[in-house]
Amino acid sequence: MFCAAYAHELKRYGIKHGLTNWAAAYATGLLIARRTLKKLELDDTFVGVDEADGEFKMTEAAEPEDGEAEGRRPFKCFLDVGLHRTSTGARIFGAMKGASDGGLYIPHSENRFPGYDVETKELDAETLRKYIFGGHVAEYMESLADDDEERYKSQFQQYIDDEVEADGLEDLYTEAHKAIREDPFKVDDDAGEKKGKEEWKEESKKYRQKKLSKAEKDARVKTNIDEAVKKVKAERDD
Repeated sequence: MFCAAYAHELKRYGIKHGLTNWAAAYATGLLIARRTLKKLELDDTFVGVDEADGEFKMTEAAEPEDGEAEGRRPFKCFLDVGLHRTSTGARIFGAMKGASDGGLYIPHSENRFPGYDVETKELDAETLRKYIFGGHVAEYMESLADDDEERYKSQFQQYIDDEVEADGLEDLYTEAHKAIREDPFKVDDDAGEKKGKEEWKEESKKYRQKKLSKAEKDARVKTNIDEAVKKVKAERDD
């Protein structure tokens, strides 16, 4: 595996709740893009979309430098959806959008993003932007708080405990996107020193079973048989 990113890593960037929603998927896609480009030393060349606006854009070749006939081409990737559903608005496309906005070149169309109108064949960028910044979650939080306070407290108790309100979600995601771009390899504040190859090798030995000789294997089998026979006899005597 060349590079990976996971939603639970978003906690390092201030996104502590709703790690399975569309906005979190976008942020995870952004994280993998910036992490990959940083690893390839292309992060300064391909910055992607600095401020997400919901517009349909794909990463293009960089401007040619002095003496070059053409600019450097972006790092090209292909989306593998696996067993994920590919219906319009699916979160897998949120991750793809984040990765594309993050500076990777991923061939795709706009017809699977939230806000795409099948009849007009057009994408409503404002709707897509709303999903990127958790606007759909904010709307649901507000409606639930007005209509069913008990249910609101039940579903969003963790948000309430951390004093995260509906009108603060956009700022939260905006700051997270900025932090991801600043340091895509950020580690937890309480993380210890990273273990080296030799340390992990020694750690694995703790859980490795000792290899038995043939005589030891035969003795173990005999012991198991003897114990089974004793158990059967005891059951008969009872």
